[in-house]
Amino acid sequence: MATTSGRIEARFAKLAGESRAAFVPFIMAADPDLDTSFEILKGLPEAGADLIELGVMYSDPMADGPAIQAAGLRAKAGGARLDRTLEMVRQFRADDDQTPIILMGYYNPIYIYGVDRFLTDALDAGVDGLIVVDLPPEEDIELCLPARNAGMHFIRLAAPTTDDARLPVVIANTSGFVYYVAIAGITGTKSAEKSEIGDAVARLKRHTDLPIAVGFGIKTPDQAAAVAEVADAAVVGSAIVQTVANNLDANGKATPALVSNVLDLTRALANGVRSAVRKDEE
Repeated sequence: MATTSGRIEARFAKLAGESRAAFVPFIMAADPDLDTSFEILKGLPEAGADLIELGVMYSDPMADGPAIQAAGLRAKAGGARLDRTLEMVRQFRADDDQTPIILMGYYNPIYIYGVDRFLTDALDAGVDGLIVVDLPPEEDIELCLPARNAGMHFIRLAAPTTDDARLPVVIANTSGFVYYVAIAGITGTKSAEKSEIGDAVARLKRHTDLPIAVGFGIKTPDQAAAVAEVADAAVVGSAIVQTVANNLDANGKATPALVSNVLDLTRALANGVRSAVRKDEE
């Protein structure tokens, strides 16, 4: 594997030294338009984001619930394209060379763009990792292995249905961190109990030394804090993109308060994570 940027490793090492979990917000690139989403992206680190997941619009998002599906539709109308998403990252890197950015989405846009060209352009722009939800380990030759060979982290999803026989296959070529999907189903619907998440994280840690991030179903600062007590990162997406939706005018355009309201929610969620007492610190 080629050398990565090191931003993901450095950030988790720093947070481990502080005995706290990471807060990882998800936003959809170009939701509700390119300029507004870039203003949100720029503001996320100051609002408490430790890592950032940046959604890549795709027209058939099978793992996403209504909120993120709607965000993708808004992004499509707002001018989303993969090259423009990479340009957002490049512009972000002009002022922030520390906060890791992970692109999250589906394989089709990358396939159409061209894998080699995409990896070259993404690394040049400053992308640190990829979460591609519809590429299982059996398809590692498509993108996972080329990404790792190029120096890009490929972050795999594990779920409640991923049993001990399957986990080593899932984790084999994973790097950066493991994303644990806390519920069986689509994003933004229900939430898992902290005890269930704690048991799942403990099981994953028996198989890997990588940090474990937990997402799907985290909507409030209290829920983020509960996850941060037992996992290495708490990921919030649907609640954030729903706040975008709640701050549109009658024509679907951003209201003047949209960016500040999204960042206020981000700050509250990040404070929830920071308030958590780590299970191993009790």
